[in-house]
Amino acid sequence: MKEFKKAKEEYENTPIPAELSDRVRQGIQEGRAHYRARRARTFRRWASAAACFCAVLAGLNLSPTIARAAAEVPVLGGLFQVLTFVDYNRTEDGIHYDVSVPQVEAESDLAQTVNAMIQEKLDAHLAKAQQDWDDYRDAFFATGGTEEEWGGREMDVIADYEIKSQSDSRVSFVVTFAEGWVASMEERFYYNLDLAENRDLTLRDYLGEDWVEICNASIQKQIEDSVDEEGFTYFFAPEDGGFTTVDETTGFYVREDGTVVVCFPEYSIAAGAAGMPEFPIS
Repeated sequence: MKEFKKAKEEYENTPIPAELSDRVRQGIQEGRAHYRARRARTFRRWASAAACFCAVLAGLNLSPTIARAAAEVPVLGGLFQVLTFVDYNRTEDGIHYDVSVPQVEAESDLAQTVNAMIQEKLDAHLAKAQQDWDDYRDAFFATGGTEEEWGGREMDVIADYEIKSQSDSRVSFVVTFAEGWVASMEERFYYNLDLAENRDLTLRDYLGEDWVEICNASIQKQIEDSVDEEGFTYFFAPEDGGFTTVDETTGFYVREDGTVVVCFPEYSIAAGAAGMPEFPIS
């Protein structure tokens, strides 16, 4: 107990660099800029394919109610459309929300299932973020923090999506949930759908019966190529929790050119500095 108290005192008495606050704020601003820039690119690409819906999409940025009403717009072509179902950017009680959530519009059970899954994940993400923020704030003041030291702190909560590719009957998109302040968290969920056949698409559908061997060989080569001249790589060795094989739960998306990109969560096979590793399969 004495050791814990001593360590706590040493921690609390550690001088904080004056520039740290500026660096934190700069990091938050850069993070917001990254997500907004990505959303802007996605919007421009979608708008170029359907310029006649510009007025409708402008409304999506103003109100979730308008966004929901947009589901009544006729299908752009093919068997489905992906609309921004919820879209808002606001700050409440110290939490900055930047939320953009898709909905698949199609006459299929698959679309309804996917939409329900996304909504469930969004609800869980927002609830967890609120709880994390409440816990952090309570701990801050419980350990002697003052309103002045709190200084109007703010936490970012982000929900975003990006369509990677689409055709008349197929779509591949990624939904991202993130939060950040004293710690950061980001999760991505991958959806590859065939609305004509009313089913999820798998790596086997794109790569054939030998999909495991094809993916493993390509990923392993890319990991080996990442080793620098001094033998350093961000990727863990297999015996230390590194990559061993893909399976049916491995996330992936499909680019416009048809390239399959296999994806792994942060820290799952590499150090945090590697981010969320992605491997184009060739």
